[in-house]
Amino acid sequence: MQKTFRRIITGHDTDGTAVIIADAPPTHTQLVGGPGGPTFFEVWHTLETPALIYAQPAEPEEKGLILPPPKNGTRIRVIEFPPEGEEIRKLTGADAAAKFKSMGDEKASTSGEAAPHPLMHRTQTVDYGIVLEGEITLVLDREETIIQAGDIIIQNGTNHAWANRSGKICRMAFMLIDGEFTHEIVTPKN
Repeated sequence: MQKTFRRIITGHDTDGTAVIIADAPPTHTQLVGGPGGPTFFEVWHTLETPALIYAQPAEPEEKGLILPPPKNGTRIRVIEFPPEGEEIRKLTGADAAAKFKSMGDEKASTSGEAAPHPLMHRTQTVDYGIVLEGEITLVLDREETIIQAGDIIIQNGTNHAWANRSGKICRMAFMLIDGEFTHEIVTPKN
């Protein structure tokens, strides 16, 4: 049920005129966790801030799916979350850690016996999430909220999970910015 979208990359020709470099769906797509898992569409990432702007930007190279952005960089991705089934709700902490390991960030998993959702995780990033289609529940340590198409979430390194309880696909765009916790942020003990 993947619905493709265009990724349009701009740049400059030898005269400095703005041109389209590429116009096609993203080349890196990955289903995480097998059937019933989310599909990640890796759109682009930068390696530094400020981002270097090239006349003819090349596809950033990366081996496999990596959850956070590069150190001092950014990442944009689209994720399609299928409706959540029993297989997700029955995950153990070890199962959740394995899923995050397949996304290149096993240490992000914060799943534990008392966790409000088995796929709870936390990264040192500021994430802007925009619901493009459908709805999804944002699960935090002590509360949750339903976000719908058009809603935007600004995630500030919080422990969270995404639960699609709607019965339909939810598509979200995420812009991830590498960050660092300040001394006032306490990491909860699981």
